[in-house]
Amino acid sequence: MKRRVMAFIAGVLFAMGLVLGGMTDPQKVLAFLDLAGHWDPSLAFVMGAAIAIYAPAYRWSRTRSKPVFDDVFHMPVRRDLDPPLVLGAILFGIGWGLSGLCPGPALVSAMSFRKAGLLFVAALLSGMALFTVWQRARSSARHRSSPSS
Repeated sequence: MKRRVMAFIAGVLFAMGLVLGGMTDPQKVLAFLDLAGHWDPSLAFVMGAAIAIYAPAYRWSRTRSKPVFDDVFHMPVRRDLDPPLVLGAILFGIGWGLSGLCPGPALVSAMSFRKAGLLFVAALLSGMALFTVWQRARSSARHRSSPSS
């Protein structure tokens, strides 16, 4: 229960930071990406502030044997760059550049019933569902084509 409460509090703080930083406004993000036009550097300041907070907290967490609100750290173990990761990063960048939203700000935007946020979240959920269907079909096809023991 304590983990869920802390996750909720972290989510609320994250959402508040996005709103205060203006990152739920797609035009603000698109202005940051518009280097040749009316460039707005405010996204860089929001990212810089996030890194300034996260970096020391991460270093401190590495000195601990376990997290404060869990039994173990859940750190990534893979260090390689595989094609699905690279393709996902490319798709993320294209989507962010076209819409001015990424999943976190889009969820916050959707919760305030902004049209852009609602459309983004609908597209995000549709993409996730299609990916799940595709993965299951691939897994099923592999299972059918493998020789039986």
